[in-house]
Amino acid sequence: MAPRPNLSDIAKALGVSSATVSNALSGKGRVSARLSKQIAAKARELGYVPSVAGRALSTGKSHVLGLVLADIGHPLFPQFAQAIEQAATKAGYGVLIGDSRGEVKTQTAAIEQLIERGADGIILVPRHGTRIAEINHPVAVIDTPSTPGNTVSADHWQGGRLIGEHLRGLGHGSLAVIALHRDSNVQADRIGGMREGFGRDRAIRTIWIDALEAENGPGCELGLAELVLEGHTAFAAVSDIHALRAVSELQRAGLSVPAHVTVTGFDDLHWARSISPSLTTVRMDMETIARIAVDDLLQQIEPDRPGPAARATSAVPMQLVIRQSSAAPPGTLFPSQDHKNRDPDPLPSREGTNNA
Repeated sequence: MAPRPNLSDIAKALGVSSATVSNALSGKGRVSARLSKQIAAKARELGYVPSVAGRALSTGKSHVLGLVLADIGHPLFPQFAQAIEQAATKAGYGVLIGDSRGEVKTQTAAIEQLIERGADGIILVPRHGTRIAEINHPVAVIDTPSTPGNTVSADHWQGGRLIGEHLRGLGHGSLAVIALHRDSNVQADRIGGMREGFGRDRAIRTIWIDALEAENGPGCELGLAELVLEGHTAFAAVSDIHALRAVSELQRAGLSVPAHVTVTGFDDLHWARSISPSLTTVRMDMETIARIAVDDLLQQIEPDRPGPAARATSAVPMQLVIRQSSAAPPGTLFPSQDHKNRDPDPLPSREGTNNA
């Protein structure tokens, strides 16, 4: 196999020095715009690929970012990883991934391992309820605006408010919120937004899955059918996964969604549009979140790098996606404004969304 072309090959082909080629390709030094274009064109023609090892030796940086996820087994986090990897690649960086598996000690170990392996900076999607300790290394945190040290995240409170307003607009008079952890800042913000949007003067009850499972075992019934008998007509889950669990339990009890009861989710996971009924949920703009996190981290790693100022905490608005699982409570007329925004077809080609 023929050796890969290097800087010397480009320099020889153009009759310039290797240092000139290096400066032109790295954007450093004084090289005219005309010559820089010629060098870039020749590099493409020869199939030149920059050496990561060589660049690390010359710059003292690996051009690799570490990404620590709260639980890579959860279907939301691979979507995060993909968005981060795409944003990092555009900036000329690779990504190494660590998984905390929902444990604080494992999260700390994953961060330390990525730093030991030469990651220039760390993007952290923390385990719920984690306070981020000082790690003396560039770091960007994706959690929720109420988390100390948060860099960027979806506006979870605003997303919850969209759900609450939607359910109130449909005419529901009571709401049962389905949540997992009391110590999750993300879930606390989502629930707070739901309460604000639905109306604090209305009947709102929270079902804590972890407490029920601690008492009755993993996968236990949540008692949703009993709540319907008590008059609850809407269930708002803080995650699409919990919403799917709610729909399954209600259907086992002979209740129809949305004819008898409404169920909504959060996160718009890939399958939310494909289940029956398709799930009304809230979508986060992962591409924007990933771009801001990577930009912030690179600004810490390379202070002279062109781009937005670092450390500006951002809350990225979420988007309500109305599908089949939400409707007016039994015996009421369907509000016309929500009817117009409804998407009866779960197929991706005809997905309907509603910005609020």
